[in-house]
Amino acid sequence: MWPLPFHFLPRKRHFCIENLSKFAYNEAHSRSLDIQTNMAIRTIVQLDNPILRRKAIRVTDFGDKFQKLVDDMIETMLDAPGVGLAAPQINISQRVIVVRLPDDDESKAEYGDQAGRLYVLANPEIVKASKEKIEGVEACLSIPGYFGKVDRHQGVLIKGLDRHGKPVRVKATAWLARVFQHEMDHLDGRLYIDLASEVWREKPKSEGDPPGESSDDSSAETPAPAEKHAGD
Repeated sequence: MWPLPFHFLPRKRHFCIENLSKFAYNEAHSRSLDIQTNMAIRTIVQLDNPILRRKAIRVTDFGDKFQKLVDDMIETMLDAPGVGLAAPQINISQRVIVVRLPDDDESKAEYGDQAGRLYVLANPEIVKASKEKIEGVEACLSIPGYFGKVDRHQGVLIKGLDRHGKPVRVKATAWLARVFQHEMDHLDGRLYIDLASEVWREKPKSEGDPPGESSDDSSAETPAPAEKHAGD
């Protein structure tokens, strides 16, 4: 999951994968998303938790306990607010992710019917990826206050199971493809800082500053990537 509101520079979107604006979050909660009243907001673990470096376990049981997990993941994602969340980020070692792009007017104009659509995928796998990669700026709620430049496939075809265990396929491009790749990395104990060509700390905000602007302090300590991923 990614922190801080999404922001825009002239014609170049910086991707904070797991966050969207508070406006978009409020809009989401004002609509019917089939969110049930027994949902709970769970704690998002930080970089020092070893579960973030472990390969998550495949989902085999889609019963009530799993349904509650999915409901809680959706609620936690929206509360963050975010556009994606992987189960290891709430200290659950299962291969399941939730994704939902914002549905504000700008997102609707850019992403069409993908805006506001909720995806729940268990045991997701990329079966096809574009040769073309694009660079984008990512962040993560499990590594608060940092950003990094990451190359991702422009398009991916993903197979998995829905929340009831039925096979599904998702074709994603551009931002949606980036979100899926970021969240799926969490399932293999991989974080965006392991892939980033550059990582920096967000500078302290002052009134009028755009969110997510990088710090001028190049000496700021940055989180270290893993020398070897769990499960490699």
